[in-house]
Amino acid sequence: MRQAEFDGKGSCIRWTETPGVQPARVYVHGLGATSAVYHAHIAARAELAGRRSLFLDLPGHGISDRPEHFGYSLEEHADAVACALDTAGVTGAELIAHSMGGSVALVLAHRRPDLVSRLVLTEANLDAFPSPTAGSSGIASFGEEEFVDGGHARVLENVGAVWAATMRLADPRGLHRSAVGLRRGSEPVMRTILEGLAIDRVYLQGELSGPLAGEKALREAGVRVVTVPGAGHNVMFDNPDAFVAAVAGQL
Repeated sequence: MRQAEFDGKGSCIRWTETPGVQPARVYVHGLGATSAVYHAHIAARAELAGRRSLFLDLPGHGISDRPEHFGYSLEEHADAVACALDTAGVTGAELIAHSMGGSVALVLAHRRPDLVSRLVLTEANLDAFPSPTAGSSGIASFGEEEFVDGGHARVLENVGAVWAATMRLADPRGLHRSAVGLRRGSEPVMRTILEGLAIDRVYLQGELSGPLAGEKALREAGVRVVTVPGAGHNVMFDNPDAFVAAVAGQL
């Protein structure tokens, strides 16, 4: 396990990694998740063997620290990831990022283009203030203290077992602030960043999640949008073969 200070006060973002050639692949999880749980089984596939792979846990999640003073906005998460990559000596990485992690990856690519050469986004949040049915909206509907003092436990009782398994490991305050920051979005907003980037961009949408809003404009901007059959939000679990093919550049 490796770590890098991200806030100037001793708090560390942590990751595990496997050795291999460059460019590195950096796996970034979604809200209330952890990277290794969602992506280690993908990186272990023969089609992806031989590449250096990093499994980063965002602040407030998994094995990373959870400082109470930290804001947990998309920009702050992206800067923490940049600290990790700088410490790891990684540049021009391929970021494989899920849900909120995709939003963080987009902000990182905008703020530190030297760190990112390719994006594989899985149902990344592209717009501010999503529908009330979005997971982040449900968490952000609580006040911060209300969520810390009981809302976190109530949410855990009502989400699916897969999400609950990792969400229970997240710091309640960090989770709430991350959800609020995700709903607020970035400036410029994530969709605008995605459309404006000049690097290779793949966007995976689970067939069971329904059509992707603004898909036509994304395609016109050069984003390769792939609808993954038989998959919902967690494409890497629902259709790992298609997910591996996307990461390997075979779609």
